Amino acid sequence: MADKPKLTVSIVTPDGQVYEGTSTMLVVKTKDGQLGIMPNHVPIIASLAIDEVRIQHENTTKEDAVAVNGGFVEFSDNTATIVADTAENESDIDVARAESARQRAQKTIRKAQDAHDNSQLRRAQISLRRAVNRINVSKH
Repeated sequence: MADKPKLTVSIVTPDGQVYEGTSTMLVVKTKDGQLGIMPNHVPIIASLAIDEVRIQHENTTKEDAVAVNGGFVEFSDNTATIVADTAENESDIDVARAESARQRAQKTIRKAQDAHDNSQLRRAQISLRRAVNRINVSKH
């Protein structure tokens, strides 16, 4: 019996490679919604939202989680490459730092709303989404 095909998954940032491994299914959140990629999926390129990337493994419920903050995924020939602005493996997340960032972002949002500063509000909302994403992935 032939081995089942697998995906090769690579996650890179401007600072270098964050993740490299094989998988039976990759789940990402694109700007248009959630996308599951299995072996032999049609080639695709999609922009990623701030969310977790889940990398599932064969014959186990184990999956790796990586907090990804934007970027894109490219898939072809059973190879998925994610190029992200920033990314952190679940085990590398400093939860206290992420919680502190969440609190700072919430304060900044309140100040920006009071000052009617839409530019600062948008930046703070993105910071909040990134912090919450890191916190959620750390609990995975």
